[in-house]
Amino acid sequence: MTSWLGRSLNRKLSFLLLVSILVPLLSLGYFSYTTASDVTEEKAKQAGMSILRQIDTNLEFVVKDIENMSLFLIGNKEVQQYLSNKGDDAVKQTQMIEFLSNLVYSKPYISDITIYPKYKSHPVSNTTILQSGLPDITQKEPDYFEAHPRWWSSVYENHTNVGVKRVISLVRPVRNMFSFEQIGMLVISLDEQSVARMLKQSVIEGDDYTMLVDSEGRILSSGTNSSMNGSLEDFLPGLMPFTKTTGSVNYGEQASKKTILYLTVPDVNWTLVRAIPYAEYRSQNRYVLALTAVSVGLAGLLIASLVVFFVKRVTRPLLMLTHFLKDTDPEEPIQPYPVESMDEVGQLVRSYNKLGGRIERLTEQVKHNESLKKEADMQALQAQINPHFLYNTLSSIHWMALMNEDMKTANMVGSLSDFLRFSLNKGAPYCPVEQEIAHARHYANIQSIRYPDKFEIRFFVDPAMHGRMMLKLLLQPLIENALIHGIQKREGKGVIHVHAVMQGATMNFVVDDTGTGMEPDRLSDVLSRLYPPDDREQPIEQGSYGLRNVHQRLLLHYGNEAGLTIESMEGIGTRVTFTIPVMEES
Repeated sequence: MTSWLGRSLNRKLSFLLLVSILVPLLSLGYFSYTTASDVTEEKAKQAGMSILRQIDTNLEFVVKDIENMSLFLIGNKEVQQYLSNKGDDAVKQTQMIEFLSNLVYSKPYISDITIYPKYKSHPVSNTTILQSGLPDITQKEPDYFEAHPRWWSSVYENHTNVGVKRVISLVRPVRNMFSFEQIGMLVISLDEQSVARMLKQSVIEGDDYTMLVDSEGRILSSGTNSSMNGSLEDFLPGLMPFTKTTGSVNYGEQASKKTILYLTVPDVNWTLVRAIPYAEYRSQNRYVLALTAVSVGLAGLLIASLVVFFVKRVTRPLLMLTHFLKDTDPEEPIQPYPVESMDEVGQLVRSYNKLGGRIERLTEQVKHNESLKKEADMQALQAQINPHFLYNTLSSIHWMALMNEDMKTANMVGSLSDFLRFSLNKGAPYCPVEQEIAHARHYANIQSIRYPDKFEIRFFVDPAMHGRMMLKLLLQPLIENALIHGIQKREGKGVIHVHAVMQGATMNFVVDDTGTGMEPDRLSDVLSRLYPPDDREQPIEQGSYGLRNVHQRLLLHYGNEAGLTIESMEGIGTRVTFTIPVMEES
């Protein structure tokens, strides 16, 4: 893939532009889809909560109506008289049954109204209850009705003459209006099927459902086709308790994830719970997803077409220039390419034409320089006999001095011959350390004969440096500089020390003298000429050429870390040091 892109600027630009445009476009599409999904989810929550409020309104009406009816019955004169009289009276009992039947007739959500007299053996009801599953709250809390005026039961079953009915009952004690003595118990049963129908009306489509739960988490009714018995924990295990009167929480993970909406019915402390599966959100978002995908796809195709078109249009001059260069014969003069535009490509073509002219001129100059070089090589070959003639002449002078027993002259001529032989060295730039030291000794020997009793030179060389290679002609200029500018300017005899020590992977060289030294301004001037600011060349004064030459050669061959370091104090002397890496002889 990388090599395929790298072979064509057209493909590379097209790929980069498509990536830089399509990635934000896809990100925008993803953001739009997620935003639409969130909006859809929020709207579904609002719609579900609105349905719960409608159910809550209906339930409040039913509950309030039942409670008002219970208050009416408790305070009814005929009910008070019937319950206050002891003994069974069949006529009164029939009248009470008819009275209760009339009340229930216009209330389809009421399953039955039953009065349990305290002093009579048979209860009265609008319907025949063969067996009742109504729990007795006083068995669990004997003093319940002392602190509470009423009690709403959980859902239970009544076996009647028309079948089994699931009911939720309001239970109130009936007390004498004058003595406040309890004379009976009133039970008004709410038909659970009526509540279930209210809850089923909230289900529009899908797998969502609504439940009515009491304060202890028991399911009173549900909007599903099959009745939900038991507690909320059985159907939604692990659901955290509701901390507010209304709200929503997310429940479950992945495929079973749901949104749980809840709303508390006041006065009775019931809670309406609606479960909306996330699958319904996804089904509602399919249209948004499809629309987003189609929009992003069409936009992507349009963008890709435009990018390819414009990239080809922009790179066409470069492609033509590339073909022109491929067809150009390197042996022939470079032909100018016609300029067709004023943009960057046009500027590139102009630069190419200028470069072609410059290359042609440089080619002619190289040819001229080659001819001059050949001429210089011939002259150098002709002059090669000069060093041999010089060596032979110095050898003859050396032997003549020995024959005349002039040892000082013989010694000086011999040192000069070795000094010149090493300086030429057939043009080799490197030499062993011991050969560099020997060359320095020859120079010092010559100067000691010229300036007797003027200086003394001492060499201290690390034996570990034997056989190591270094750039030649480094120490002699430093010794010459110490002798001329340091020792000769002082009175009396001076000393020059030459130290060569190997430390790990580096070789350290020090040349110090006991000469006159340099004052600070003079030292600053010398250093500024060794290290000119902004690499600008400084004029070379007499006496600075040797130091500058050694410094530049060190930098050229060993890098910026190998330059000269100079320390000097007026009246005490000067120290010059440099450090180079260890090199094996090869």
